[in-house]
Amino acid sequence: MIEQLAGYAAGLRYRDLPPEAVHECKRRLIDALGCLVGGFDAEPAVIARTLARRSRGNPPARILGTQEATSPELAAFANGTAMRYLDFNDAYFMKSSGHPSDTFAAILAAADAAGAGGNAVVTAAAAAYETYCGLSDVVEREQGWDHSVQAVMGSVIGAGQILGLDAGKMGNALALAIIPNMALEQTRTGELAMWKGVAGPNAARNGVFAADLARAGMTGPGQAIEGKWGLWHALGRFQWEPFGGRGRPFRITQTHIKCFPVVIHAQSPVTAALELHGKFDPAGLEAVEIVSYWVAGRYVDRKNPVWHPATRETADHSLPYCVIVALLDGEVTEESFSAKRIRDPRIAALLGKTTIREDTEFTRLHPQEWPCRIELTLRGGKKQAAEVRYFKGHARRPVSDAEIEAKFRSLTEHKLASKQADAILAKAWKLEKLKDIRELLKLFTFRAEKRTRNRRRRDK
Repeated sequence: MIEQLAGYAAGLRYRDLPPEAVHECKRRLIDALGCLVGGFDAEPAVIARTLARRSRGNPPARILGTQEATSPELAAFANGTAMRYLDFNDAYFMKSSGHPSDTFAAILAAADAAGAGGNAVVTAAAAAYETYCGLSDVVEREQGWDHSVQAVMGSVIGAGQILGLDAGKMGNALALAIIPNMALEQTRTGELAMWKGVAGPNAARNGVFAADLARAGMTGPGQAIEGKWGLWHALGRFQWEPFGGRGRPFRITQTHIKCFPVVIHAQSPVTAALELHGKFDPAGLEAVEIVSYWVAGRYVDRKNPVWHPATRETADHSLPYCVIVALLDGEVTEESFSAKRIRDPRIAALLGKTTIREDTEFTRLHPQEWPCRIELTLRGGKKQAAEVRYFKGHARRPVSDAEIEAKFRSLTEHKLASKQADAILAKAWKLEKLKDIRELLKLFTFRAEKRTRNRRRRDK
């Protein structure tokens, strides 16, 4: 199992990628970099940079936004934490789910240290996405393991590609990533802490380190997947589905780009709620019913923190909270999750009038479709309803290149001058032509660092 994945990843070349895969890689990189700038001032990102500044690498990699040098693995951690904070980067869901763009933190840090070209970054991203999404295709969700397991495997493959690991060393790198880094799904249970958005970046950090260890000659435990206590023991037996190439689509083309900074399961509910905004008087709203697929089962317990979130991390993972905000405001943005907004008594009152139930037909259709219906009951018994099958940004309802750029600019305008954003976008759209990725990364010098915009601790 290790040999199969390692051989594929080590052997993948830029010439193997069709134009569609190359283009989709650039779109997702632009999206991830926009998220990085948007999350730069957040408290977890500040903490991660503080730790990264303590180290110097040989060779170094930079902390994007400051251009300070650190080790490649801590650059992956710091940059990834900013990239992940808003929960706005892309997502993938088949049997299990996650955010494959978390692997860009590892790829860019390794590429920065190595001075790798843009086509190497594209190839590494394609291999990382095949790994991350390939594991999500075959491993069932909710077994107690966090999707940062996919992230560490995708990250080590991406970093290993940049470092030019052969199949043998790539296999050792995978073992060195898997065995020490089986992360628990408790990360995303109950009242969510900062770690919810840091688990993926930590996986990127560990992926870079494992790849570097293997390059130096470190060997990893044998049979890390199929051995007695290997990955099969933790996740159940699985076999890889065919990887991208030779006429098969690359999985990077099949991930979803978020239009709202909320958990993937809230994308369709928010889309439906926005269709209803402005069509009713909030003062006359008597009941809100959200009809969804199996995810509704997570909301049976009304004592669950998702019904009364206290942190940004919990609020952006709460379907009812996100729906109520969309119904009231007609938008869901970063400001929707400020400490003041989370404590808004109007939202609390409407959450008390909200229910979520599963439609078994919706469950049957998921994840090929992402159906959701929202029905409002108004004073006097009048009803308003909206239903969606695919949220905007789904691979079957994709955003345009212009919309990708608009999202990037909206996330970065507080940090980047217009001409600076123009220069970054111009480089990113020509990624495969860059001789050295540092031509792009050196443009990420931001305006003066601010105190965190998430002031929840001082606002309590």
